[in-house]
Amino acid sequence: MADNADRMQTRSAIHPAVADARAVLFDFDFTLADSSGAVMVCMNHALSRLGLPPAPENEIRRTIGLDLVTALGRLAGEEWKPRGQEFLGHFTRKADEVMVAGTVFLPGARRVLWRLHGAGYRLGVVSTKYRRRVEEALERDGLRALVDVVVGSDDVPRPKPAPDGLLRAGGALGIATGDCVFVGDSEVDAKAARDAGMGFVAVLTGTTPAEEFAVYAPRAVFEGVGEIVPG
Repeated sequence: MADNADRMQTRSAIHPAVADARAVLFDFDFTLADSSGAVMVCMNHALSRLGLPPAPENEIRRTIGLDLVTALGRLAGEEWKPRGQEFLGHFTRKADEVMVAGTVFLPGARRVLWRLHGAGYRLGVVSTKYRRRVEEALERDGLRALVDVVVGSDDVPRPKPAPDGLLRAGGALGIATGDCVFVGDSEVDAKAARDAGMGFVAVLTGTTPAEEFAVYAPRAVFEGVGEIVPG
């Protein structure tokens, strides 16, 4: 009885945009965590191995959350996309060295995961990162046991904005997509949620301004993930 009372009390503090869901899925980069410094190192390393000059930091930040072949096209020009797998290889090898160490969780992220888990929600992460990198970052900070499913770009045939990752996560949880909410920071995330039939909650910790989310009719737009369960 005490456990149920605690859960009900916790649920009462959860924002209405999320409270009626059975599962809450999160994007990773710029939603739960910031690995932008490490991504910049890896991007510019991979560009240099192709003989290209480094890209400006602000341009790299705008590609975070995209698959790497698309990111290469954005940074170097569409004509470079046929060398995407080579770029991916250079990026991946550098990321093995620096990515997890260069990942920090955003303010409120740990609290929200703990509180949602304690309130009985099923939790997932759907990312364009490799699954192992997300899992390693969660494990390092003692959060892996809170997350029921992690889907990375290596788990699905099509990355976001395709809905494949969200559909896989919902299927793994055994929860209908209409009972899931996806929290993300970009139009890529919003499109994936729309096409998966999931409610969408936007956070402004990425590079997408609030007005660009309007067309996707998000349930809420938060300054950061911590607003899901205020501290």
